[in-house]
Amino acid sequence: MTCIYARLLRTSTKVLKQFSGTGGISVNGVSGIIHKNSRTFSVIHGDFNRLAPNVKKYVEDKAKVCQPETIHICDGSDRENEELLAMLQKGGVIKPLKKYKNCWLARTDPADVARVESKTIISTPNQRDTIPTPKNGADGQLGKWMSPSDLQKALDERFPGSMKGRTMYVIPFSMGPVGSPLSKIGIQLTDSAYVVASMRIMTRMGRPVLDTLGNNDFVRCLHSIGQPLPMKKPAVNNWPCDPDRTIIAHIPENNEICSFGSGYGGNSLLGKKCFALRLGGIIARDEGWLAEHMLILGITNPKGEKKYIAAAFPSACGKTNLAMMNPTLPGYKVECVGDDIAWMRFDSEGHLRAINPEAGFFGVAPGTSDSTNPNAMATIQENTIFTNVAETSDGGFYWEGMDLPKGVRVINWRNKEDWVPNSSKDEKDMAAHPNSRYCTPASQCPIIDPAWESSEGVPIEAIMFGGRRPKGVPLVYESFNWQHGVFLGAAMRSEATAAAEHAGKVIMHDPFAMRPFFGYNFGHYLSHWLSMERRPNVKLPKVFHVNWFRKSSEGKFLWPGFGENARVLDWIFRRINKEDCATESPIGFIPKPGALNLDGLKEKVDMEELFSLPKDFWSKEVDAVKKYFDEQVNDDLPEEVASELDGLKKRVSHM
Repeated sequence: MTCIYARLLRTSTKVLKQFSGTGGISVNGVSGIIHKNSRTFSVIHGDFNRLAPNVKKYVEDKAKVCQPETIHICDGSDRENEELLAMLQKGGVIKPLKKYKNCWLARTDPADVARVESKTIISTPNQRDTIPTPKNGADGQLGKWMSPSDLQKALDERFPGSMKGRTMYVIPFSMGPVGSPLSKIGIQLTDSAYVVASMRIMTRMGRPVLDTLGNNDFVRCLHSIGQPLPMKKPAVNNWPCDPDRTIIAHIPENNEICSFGSGYGGNSLLGKKCFALRLGGIIARDEGWLAEHMLILGITNPKGEKKYIAAAFPSACGKTNLAMMNPTLPGYKVECVGDDIAWMRFDSEGHLRAINPEAGFFGVAPGTSDSTNPNAMATIQENTIFTNVAETSDGGFYWEGMDLPKGVRVINWRNKEDWVPNSSKDEKDMAAHPNSRYCTPASQCPIIDPAWESSEGVPIEAIMFGGRRPKGVPLVYESFNWQHGVFLGAAMRSEATAAAEHAGKVIMHDPFAMRPFFGYNFGHYLSHWLSMERRPNVKLPKVFHVNWFRKSSEGKFLWPGFGENARVLDWIFRRINKEDCATESPIGFIPKPGALNLDGLKEKVDMEELFSLPKDFWSKEVDAVKKYFDEQVNDDLPEEVASELDGLKKRVSHM
């Protein structure tokens, strides 16, 4: 294969233009002037003159600041992708997993393995627009705010010259099907070819996006690994990054994201949480829709009736397993629309329509196996980029939860050869990092829904909230109404996961599974959700809470989970159809005795314990939620949510 760079540079080099004068990254109008000499930038791929004026200016402005050696305008073609992957392989960033077709393994610097919530900020002139004011000086847990002037200083300390010696890739991408009225377009600039290859999987990328965009506005996404050439010290695992100075900044007034120092997907694939949830949430609020951390699935019953459900779980709490479920109930079929993010808006007839804005799955690898999620395993057999998983001597992948192949050696994610299974909880001793990932095309999923790229979206008839709750919370219950459903989302709590830098095994408040992803004040977010009920002629979905993870006093799971969760979906399906199969409890409607279909269930389940509501537990739950609302949301808590909490407290007191 002829390298794209050698081929283009041997032919005529297209000169972008002569830059001179000043340039800077401007935050909310605060001036950040970077004086520099005139410089010529060479476009080594793509036609700069075909870019719309808005896009051209954005590229010019950031190139002045970051000072890349060359510029590559991505077209998303197979040839471009093949050549970028070959370049990454040559540089030791990725290696082929020869057991599979077009599958690759990247090992990162061990200091760059997860989202960095402590360094992820929103910058607005008014702090309260971004986060509630905590009560009595409590540490805020609902986002990090930075003033425009402080952010300007931080950006000016990082981005000038950050791409010296490197290529700036221009990635035009669409979140959602290209041309859909529910979709949005972004332009990401990055100096990481790994990011380009991953964005090609996770978004719709290339020339059709630019054609659709025209000269309209777009979300501006700037990313740099923060290691200009020549580097001062060698990169660990050929993975250049700057973890000590990492920052992921969102600037709503500029419709802009600036990410520096991290190559990990959650921090560098800016179409994901940064655009789709944080800035996306602000856009959704302003335009009257919802941008949520939710899977979308379609479920068909034995009569051929189909319904779509959206569900919010924290990262690594079973979203992908549920979205790709193989139901154990005969005659039921589940199909996947998306496993992570849902954009939802009401149509002209009052139906809530949802799209999956992503084109791929960025899934947590450990725990995924042929027994827990065979559809995910089938999806990742080709065209997949794996990060921080283990490698087998026959060119395969491996992680905790998989059966260890016989007769093969394992190299773990820290390059430790002849790794053997062990009981260590130290990340460096594990086969795969707990937050190791696969990045794979959604179109390869064997149960991808036929309407997953529908431009009008699919109709959502139920919304589920849930998390890891080992005690007290029943398998499933239904909200009394929409307002109560908003309260259920607001009061969500779950064990922390490895998707961020928390240690895990700590019960954390995670409202709407959005705690790390709110783009604006959580109290205002709740008001936005509540406002949906006041829209004319809307057909509001039913709201449910589920918990697959309740344990017995011996520490064993009370519910088998996985494909057996179809039994819960069956009950939800019947509740949508207004079947009288629920009874009222202090926390919501729970299944009547015998209403949950247990036919053919191989494991004995203690239904009484699974649905028990210990008064002491729920009294403490009320106190914990009240304390959280008082301290964290404070004066911004809507009266309707406070009223729901008061109602729960009264009902629990009478248990």
